[in-house]
Amino acid sequence: MSESTHVADAFGSPAPVLSVSPVVLPTPGRAVDLEVRVSAPMSGSALPVILLSHGQGPSNHLSSMNGYAPLVNFWASHGFAVIQPTHLSSRTLNLDPDTPGAPLYWRSRAEDMSSVLDQLDAIEAAVPQLLGRLDRTRVAVAGHSMGGHTASVLLGARITDPDDGAEVALVDPRIKAGVLLAAPGRGGDALTDYAAENLPFASTTDFSTMTTPTLVVVGEKDASLHLTVRGPEWHTDAYVLSSGSKALLTLFGAEHGLGGVSGYDVAETTDENPERVAATQRLTWAYLRTRLYAGDPAWQAACDALTTGPRAFGRVESK
Repeated sequence: MSESTHVADAFGSPAPVLSVSPVVLPTPGRAVDLEVRVSAPMSGSALPVILLSHGQGPSNHLSSMNGYAPLVNFWASHGFAVIQPTHLSSRTLNLDPDTPGAPLYWRSRAEDMSSVLDQLDAIEAAVPQLLGRLDRTRVAVAGHSMGGHTASVLLGARITDPDDGAEVALVDPRIKAGVLLAAPGRGGDALTDYAAENLPFASTTDFSTMTTPTLVVVGEKDASLHLTVRGPEWHTDAYVLSSGSKALLTLFGAEHGLGGVSGYDVAETTDENPERVAATQRLTWAYLRTRLYAGDPAWQAACDALTTGPRAFGRVESK
């Protein structure tokens, strides 16, 4: 039995999934209307919701609602409704570089996610197969790389706006748990000169106010040399510097792609490893199950199966 088969067997068979895109949500004041992809199991009711924020990168379409299929397909086939917006930073939109908020639209990204929650009625109406099937009391957010920054803000981290010096709090209390995947860490002297100059918003991230339960996932070899002088440890800041209930998953041997979470067989993944992706799928799913359903044993079971013994994919710390 292969390692990937061993991992899959422990978590049951996937259910068939429906996926609909684009669902267009009218968004006055935004450069373009917000488009999302919705993926969910074809049957079942009271589905918990994951909002997934994409990262950036050189590919043309991964940084959009069309990316992150390895995570989306697993989460949806195991009982979640997953909603993926295309943020204004997406290469697919090719917006004028003078558009307010360019190039990464850090504030707009978080506002996109809250807008999705504001318009769940419209999403259900646009996808009749989902009508009445969403559990709006059980909502989580996840994000990879820049998407991890977006998720951290929604979970309570604060930013000092580099344009006017105002403290910005975009936490959404409807979100009950989160997963940060290879998310940026703190600013200040942790940043490279390039990051400090080109990403000024990243200089002021304050994790001390991020109290929502969160799983922080980092790659053991994710140095991110263009962004930080601290090496892989930088990506643990959301765990180390935040308060409240948190877990830290360090994936052995992983780089920024965490084995390939942004897409199947994508060229930009520097640490392609299907078994690592399978472990990440299951550990993130299990964490959210346990956080959204009190007493659910999924997280402990996943940790026992995937982070202990000679075949461990990583280690877990908690506080």
